[in-house]
Amino acid sequence: MAQYASRGVHGQTVEAIARRILTGEIAAGSTLNIAALQEEFDVSLTALREALKVLSAKGIVDARQKRGTFVRPRADWNLLDGDVIRWQFAEGPHETLLDQLHEVRAIIEPAAARLAARRCTDDDIAALDQALAEMAEAEGDPTAAVAADLSFHRGLLAATHNELLERMEVVMETGLAERDRLVHGGAAHDDPVPSHRAVVDALRARDETAAETAMRELLDKAVRDVEKARGRRGSQ
Repeated sequence: MAQYASRGVHGQTVEAIARRILTGEIAAGSTLNIAALQEEFDVSLTALREALKVLSAKGIVDARQKRGTFVRPRADWNLLDGDVIRWQFAEGPHETLLDQLHEVRAIIEPAAARLAARRCTDDDIAALDQALAEMAEAEGDPTAAVAADLSFHRGLLAATHNELLERMEVVMETGLAERDRLVHGGAAHDDPVPSHRAVVDALRARDETAAETAMRELLDKAVRDVEKARGRRGSQ
């Protein structure tokens, strides 16, 4: 599902309600006070209902006759939705979610790298080389560094030529961007290019084992980078 734009009153209303639910300020099972929300956000009833439809589509709220609009159990929420992930990071780095993201990446990306080594085309390699070039040029520019890293990991998934794996970018992209902002937004950090280039070199050689190993080493480095960033924040 495409990410929902947070711009404008409508988008801001969606995000504000979602964040309250995701942080537990509005608990699962609670019935929403529609009149109070309408007054607080100063929106029409139609606009508020449209906002709630967005959350309903993500499994977060539902409506029933006699009960009204209520928060569904967390087990029903679409936690793999890009917006739901982004909303959980809205208050700052979410350490549990970052750890879970790494676990997902550790399961998916090494296997994706192995498959990409078997299936990648010259165009796939060219796209990854371009991402490496952008990564090198992004030194000192956190925004550009995040964009380059996302391009690389999207390119890797695309190189598998497996449509379901390609869709995993929706799961990982927002969380990966938050992880990158944490790492690249602080003090000096290790050059990310060599670890990423090792993956591309293995793909270019069509070496499946080397590609999987290089990706595991890249992910291990990613964990160390996050721990360093956490240490910097804890000492401030």
